[in-house]
Amino acid sequence: MTYLAKNYNRKKISFKYGKGSYLFSTDNKKYLDFVQGIAVNSLGHAHPKLVKTISTQAKKLWHVSNAFQIPEGEKLARKLCKKTFADYVMFQNSGAEATEAAIKVARRYFYSIGKTNKNKILCVRNSFHGRTLAAIYASGSKKMTEGFGPKVSGFDHFDFGDHKSLKKKITKNTAAIMVETIMGEGGIKVIPDWCLVELRKLCNQKKILLILDEVQCGIARSGDFFAFEKSKVKPDIVPIAKGIGGGFPIGAVLMNKKVAAGMTPGTHGSTFGGNPLAMAVGNSVMDIVSNKRFLKNVKDISKYFLLKLNNLKNVYPNIIKNIRGKGLLIGIQLHTDQTKFIKKLMDNKLLTIRAAENVVRILPPLNVKKNEVNQALKIINKVCKELN
Repeated sequence: MTYLAKNYNRKKISFKYGKGSYLFSTDNKKYLDFVQGIAVNSLGHAHPKLVKTISTQAKKLWHVSNAFQIPEGEKLARKLCKKTFADYVMFQNSGAEATEAAIKVARRYFYSIGKTNKNKILCVRNSFHGRTLAAIYASGSKKMTEGFGPKVSGFDHFDFGDHKSLKKKITKNTAAIMVETIMGEGGIKVIPDWCLVELRKLCNQKKILLILDEVQCGIARSGDFFAFEKSKVKPDIVPIAKGIGGGFPIGAVLMNKKVAAGMTPGTHGSTFGGNPLAMAVGNSVMDIVSNKRFLKNVKDISKYFLLKLNNLKNVYPNIIKNIRGKGLLIGIQLHTDQTKFIKKLMDNKLLTIRAAENVVRILPPLNVKKNEVNQALKIINKVCKELN
């Protein structure tokens, strides 16, 4: 009997420890983990530097209220701002918290300049911005919102890639457009750079804000620190989480000076957000993933992995419909439901996870080795051959 609520459909397997790209189960089996907590363990399991950071900081100070200055948080905020478009940072504990806070920042900005009617956020239908109440209504998914009424108002939706619908949905009440730069749960759909440029132009023209959700695709996952970097676009607000903590719970909202002006004392808070232990870990992760050599390696491994996966697509066209993704946020879209495929991968000791549109989501650690990628490719090839 379990005393845990049944809101997860958990697989009948548990793990006693992890090391790098691998997990070791309680029945002493070794698995290649290409889920990594759903893009959370950016440096794999039990990275030595993060273990040392946690141990060192835990001996000094875990938690202190945000009523006081937290030097570790100041340090991480400075690193994030120096690395990105941002002028200010608010720390949270998760991606859902970060996207909810991003919504608050957008609405509060227009309130602060006397445009209280501008409070609606325009999002992609069936996107994913978290599972808190406002976040599920931002996502616009009937499946996610069923049974959680009354509806949280203040969100409009358009279909992915439907530019005409997007423009029509902008009204005098629209405050911001919020999109995932790469849709994760929605099927690993990458917004092209030219489209990001046009989104920025549209927001400028309509005098509304651009929120780019990089919770899953950010922090070097794409091969750049942010997935939107190549476009040269500067968003107004960016929520982040997952990879910035390397497995430790951290979220944040990055914002420019203009919108940050609305966030005065008392407008937002988080009891655990920005605690010294989390901030120490975040600083260590930043030192590693923002390194140019590290980012180049992500790109090189990604290029190799995507090339080999596309080769498999050509060998098994009846199994694999498409290869999607950027960096090490990769999707194998199948012609049919992916449940059986994922199970067979797991039976062969490769862990992956599903996304929408029959996509098998592949999320290795960012420091994955080439031989580990080859191991995964060998297993994927074997499963394709069995199902062909």
